[in-house]
Amino acid sequence: MTDKKEECGIFAIYGDPESVQKTYFALHSLQHRGQESAGIASSDGELIHCFTGMGQVNRVFRAGRGILERLDNPMAIGHVRYSTTGSSNPTNAQPFLSEYSRGQIAVAHNGNLINATLLRDEYEAYGHIFKTSNDTEIIVHLMAKPSHVVKPDPLGHVLNHLQGAYSLVFLFADRIEAARDPYGIRPLCLGKTENGHYCVTSETCALDAINATYIRDVEPGEIVTLDKHGIRSRFFIEPGTIIPAHCIFEHVYFAKQSSIIFGENVHDVRIRSGRQLAKEHPADADIVIPVPDSGTSAAIGYARESGIPFDMGFVRSHYVGRTFLSPSQDMRDLAVKLKLTVVRSVVEGKRIVVIDDSIVRGTTTKGKIKSLRKAGAKEVHMRVACPPIKHPCFYGVDFPTHEELLANQKKGIEAIREFLNVDSLGYISLEGLLGCASLPADHYCNACWSGQYRIPVSKIVNKFSMERHQMQLFDEHEM
Repeated sequence: MTDKKEECGIFAIYGDPESVQKTYFALHSLQHRGQESAGIASSDGELIHCFTGMGQVNRVFRAGRGILERLDNPMAIGHVRYSTTGSSNPTNAQPFLSEYSRGQIAVAHNGNLINATLLRDEYEAYGHIFKTSNDTEIIVHLMAKPSHVVKPDPLGHVLNHLQGAYSLVFLFADRIEAARDPYGIRPLCLGKTENGHYCVTSETCALDAINATYIRDVEPGEIVTLDKHGIRSRFFIEPGTIIPAHCIFEHVYFAKQSSIIFGENVHDVRIRSGRQLAKEHPADADIVIPVPDSGTSAAIGYARESGIPFDMGFVRSHYVGRTFLSPSQDMRDLAVKLKLTVVRSVVEGKRIVVIDDSIVRGTTTKGKIKSLRKAGAKEVHMRVACPPIKHPCFYGVDFPTHEELLANQKKGIEAIREFLNVDSLGYISLEGLLGCASLPADHYCNACWSGQYRIPVSKIVNKFSMERHQMQLFDEHEM
């Protein structure tokens, strides 16, 4: 699937002499989570230094500029980004560095705050000046409020004002703090390097990149502190009072196959989803091919369950990034053509089952089907490893509006099939997908398919109603 944007990727490490270099390599491994901008902030214990830029990690920190050398310090946080709230421009790149009465602070955020607009309007009314248009900056303004600074746990107090999805890392001059929202929507985990230094990241693939060991996930509602005393933990909510709402789209598409997300390997979950898809929607065909890379694991599972041979009908260019970052549909279409090339000898004259992770607008999927037919495919049977996406996400995934979503535009599977020009079409059921993950079904957010939002957003139908809903959320918290 190429019609959506990902959230972001974050990393933090404390006390390692090579903290900045390891942050750089960790961000490389998280590049699939965001290719719009990248940045690293580091501290020597007294002063925080930060560098951010537009583009991929190797472009922002390209060799010969001496940036990493200038940042070299024993504690660091890093970020790769695409925009959910806030436009795509250099001022919105993270980590976001600022200063308030308690000193410097740098923040990196994965997720989306649904009450950010309301909070920003409130603070601007009191004369606060914002440097960016992203939702992360409001957290710093909350931290700086005099009545919050004097709280016994200022950070915990501030986090209780936030509504939405957030996995956060904070760099202070002398320490790192990491936090996860009470629903655990976005992933965040703890690791330990070979030389005994703790780190925090969005995915375990970043730990693998620096030879660190996965310890455990940061729990929903937990704050973890890394400092000279080691590692400490506290909760800003009562543990166990909220049922988690993990974003299962991490397993469907976002996360790297090698990562452990929400306690289990992504590749294994996708294999199971492919097997389930074959059970629910069998096909009489000659080969099974994936739309790489996120459809590959599910295609392997489909082939194993169905007994139909697996092959690679598309070849992916690794020099073209994830096409969700393209700003217009024309550019997305062009990026798909550059990214995926059909192997004619594999598909010509064959009845093909195409496995994709998901379909959003459907226009790029339609282009892929057209290229298969042009290459001589006899039949094309489309199978999708998640249910039809009918609702937008307010928790950090930039799905289009209701009107742009194909499953809303085309009423019914047959209408979608005709639009895509495939011989048959099958989506995995919601129950089937949830059954492929090991946690109880009610521990996952499935709002993009069901419309059931765990953090209430049912009244959000336009900007006006969204702000009204945020006002209701705002009133529930002491400011």
